[in-house]
Amino acid sequence: MGYRVVVAGATGNVGREMLNILAERQFPVDEIAALASRKSLGTEVSFGDKTLKTQDLDTFDFEGWDMALFAVGSSATKTYAPKAAAAGCVVIDNSSLYRYEPDIPLIVPECNPDAIEGYRNRMIIANPNCSTAQMVVALKPLHDRARIKRVVVSTYQSVSGAGKEGIDELWDQTKGMYVPGQEVAPSKFQAQIAFNVIPHIDVFLDDGSTKEEWKMVAETKKIVDTSIKVTATCVRVPVFVGHSESINIEFEDFLDEDEARDILREAPGIMVIDKREDGGYVTPVECVGEFATYISRIRQDSTIENGLNLWCVSDNLRKGAALNAVQIAELLGNRVLKKG
Repeated sequence: MGYRVVVAGATGNVGREMLNILAERQFPVDEIAALASRKSLGTEVSFGDKTLKTQDLDTFDFEGWDMALFAVGSSATKTYAPKAAAAGCVVIDNSSLYRYEPDIPLIVPECNPDAIEGYRNRMIIANPNCSTAQMVVALKPLHDRARIKRVVVSTYQSVSGAGKEGIDELWDQTKGMYVPGQEVAPSKFQAQIAFNVIPHIDVFLDDGSTKEEWKMVAETKKIVDTSIKVTATCVRVPVFVGHSESINIEFEDFLDEDEARDILREAPGIMVIDKREDGGYVTPVECVGEFATYISRIRQDSTIENGLNLWCVSDNLRKGAALNAVQIAELLGNRVLKKG
């Protein structure tokens, strides 16, 4: 016996990936509903070898459905997630709306699976920010061995993290560079993204950081350990899919780079590609469509007593969003609901 599953926001980049991954991982589905806003009503989406027509999120009855994967943004989530939860349908939400509420679990299954029990508080589980998700997968096994004191991370985030509009803007600006008179001015981003990088994601806060940077700090503390100090610089780069991160870690105890490499090789959700030669590392191009978080460039940091550097790459539409949500659904099914 399987589950009755809802995917809300099924016509967006993340919603489509959720449907793809549910099918790829053969999630035990008895019935599935694809929901979208009224303007997308009737749009066809794929679920394995099936074609689904989207239904209206506004009028959908969640009664009798087991779980709903939400990819509709904070505003719509605020309206519809409580309705689903009140009907007994567990919500797994990809927006930032509930991530920082103490009674709602924020889960990366490789890191804090036991937190799943907290879903009972409000029938809602939060999915972390894309840049946080891949980083904590790498941090947790190292933290278990040597206790992390401080993390300094710089991100190189693809335009798909800003949705379809971000992808379109990079594509249109790139084409416009080669066609006189067809240059495309910035609209989604704060500056030209083609052949450029922008050290600004989300809004600025009073301390000079951006909200994206603040998210990485707050979410790492909630998922891994409140005592870890995190400082982040988040940068948008002209890459369609795949977030990359340069991570510097300071530990309480010494951790040799070879031991760290072995720990990461054995850790769930991670693939280590780390050869000190041309091409002996992973770039965003190689990670697209993959489930794993890839780690490369593992090396000691000689400027501090107990430091390591590493390079972390993942498909942000997958581990950073849709895959993590499906993994939460799997965890919920296996540990709590136990139908499949």
